[in-house]
Amino acid sequence: MKKSYMANLRRKKKIQDIAANILLFIIVIFTVFPIVWMFISSLMTQNDITAGKLTDITHWENYIEMWQNINFFKYFKNSLIICSITTIIALCIATFAGYSIARFRFPGAGLFGTAVLSTQMIPGIMFLLPLFMMFTKIQKSIGISIVNTYHGIIITYSAFFIPFSIWILRGFFASIPKELEEAAQIDGCSPFGAFFRIILPLSSTGIIATGIYIFLMAWDELLFAWVLATTPDVATIPVGIRLYVGNYQNRYDLLMAAGVVSTIPILIMFFSLQKKFISGITAGAVKG
Repeated sequence: MKKSYMANLRRKKKIQDIAANILLFIIVIFTVFPIVWMFISSLMTQNDITAGKLTDITHWENYIEMWQNINFFKYFKNSLIICSITTIIALCIATFAGYSIARFRFPGAGLFGTAVLSTQMIPGIMFLLPLFMMFTKIQKSIGISIVNTYHGIIITYSAFFIPFSIWILRGFFASIPKELEEAAQIDGCSPFGAFFRIILPLSSTGIIATGIYIFLMAWDELLFAWVLATTPDVATIPVGIRLYVGNYQNRYDLLMAAGVVSTIPILIMFFSLQKKFISGITAGAVKG
């Protein structure tokens, strides 16, 4: 009787594993297919794409023409500068703020942590018009250019990505035993020394995972960049591609090539830091 019961459990477990694997395979197919189709379309002609035919996928010249027609190098450089600086600024502020919330008890600490997270519940589009009006008012009254500048977009992105980054890093710092800092201070480290020598190395996976999150969100953002960066001098890749749509003609083959090129840095970053990213995300969920 016991053997029959165990056999039924193993059979049920095997069926559940097979069903889970099938479901996972379907999800992977739906996730990967748009990327594969984008790459295939980037090697097709404009006529084949509009006609829905898959006859010839050897047109590598689309990538050369894309760099020439879309001026992709400028957009790529703008995105790299804006996203890199945004990641550094937001990550530095979120690191110190997340550590403060996790370690120190001050009046309103719980309320502040909740308020930080609650800001992410408000749709970003609700900030768009007030933010643009505030920037234009500052530009007229003080004379500091914010619209169509690097620093204007960087300030905006940093302000939007810092709150959630604080909440993520708070979980990482809270999962590190406080006794490690106390032991370091007994050995002669100052509070700052213990933070830089003990806490930061132990939370490196979480910091890297948060940095990847910030960079990815800034790299793909279009709404605020479309309003705050309308000139090619500061336009990012999403804005550059959007500006090209409708100009001259809708060259879907070049747009697909631009999409592939803009995806490559993200794929390289993710796969090169994949282990740290996954371990960082799972580690941050241990204690909050």
